[in-house]
Amino acid sequence: MKPNLDTPTTVRPTPSPLRRAILRGCAIIAPPLITLLLLIWIATAVEDYVLRPLEKAGRTMLVWAAQDILEAPPEGAELVAADNPALGFKYAGKNYVQPPSHRRFIPEYVLVYVNNNIDYLPSDMQEPKTSIAYYHAYVRMQYMPRWITFPLLLLVLFSTLFFVGRFLAAGVGRIFVNIFERAITSLPVVRNLYSSVKQMTDFVLTERDIGFTRVVAVEYPRPGIWVLAFVTSESMPTLERATGEEISALFLPTSPMPMAGFSVNCRKRDLIDLDITIDQAVQYIVSCGVVCPPPVTLQSNGTPRIEPII
Repeated sequence: MKPNLDTPTTVRPTPSPLRRAILRGCAIIAPPLITLLLLIWIATAVEDYVLRPLEKAGRTMLVWAAQDILEAPPEGAELVAADNPALGFKYAGKNYVQPPSHRRFIPEYVLVYVNNNIDYLPSDMQEPKTSIAYYHAYVRMQYMPRWITFPLLLLVLFSTLFFVGRFLAAGVGRIFVNIFERAITSLPVVRNLYSSVKQMTDFVLTERDIGFTRVVAVEYPRPGIWVLAFVTSESMPTLERATGEEISALFLPTSPMPMAGFSVNCRKRDLIDLDITIDQAVQYIVSCGVVCPPPVTLQSNGTPRIEPII
């Protein structure tokens, strides 16, 4: 049979070595780079929206308890200059002076310490001008350096999460959670975002009672189309007696959110066991099939050996 010369043939251009090298370099560098950027973003968000507010609240309480700010020289104070009280005074064994942009008086040692260590002031604090700002800077540098506050705040944060988790595990705590979730789900826009975030966090963080025993492939929704499924348990005995066959209960996850799947019952003879782990199957589902599990071959002793994809 002679070929049809009128039919145009499409020839795919061969990618140049330069383009292939660049794409291969991107494929190698992108995963660790994106992972590092995500970790930095998470750490920055935790510091900006959790640690710094907690640190500021603790510093404010400490300043409120330890501040020694006087509006004017009290009775019995020894003035530095009798005709100019603004130059400072001595009272109760301490020298009091005024900050550059304030009329109230603070102990001289606070002002001197801050001015001598102004170069070590944290970047998130402006150069102090008022008396209360000098006390905040003094407490921050003298009593709350980052190497002390950071581990302490992490300890407070994890302790709070622990006690909140224990409280919510009790019956009274669940009542408050249910009331809060009902209030959130009544909001038109917030409920969709909240439900999606809750599904993902529950799937990742919550200890699930569902135990996936193995990964299988099953034809769904019609013959010839195969999907991944997790075997959760044996099916109901009543169903097995009615069908006369061994049946397994499956959980069919959906892409790209595997926690939004559904349960089915299927005959065991219609299942194909896959030699991949649960984590590999979840990666495959979340990536919509882009991240394929590596092929598995058997070693001489019969155990599986995972070979990298080249």
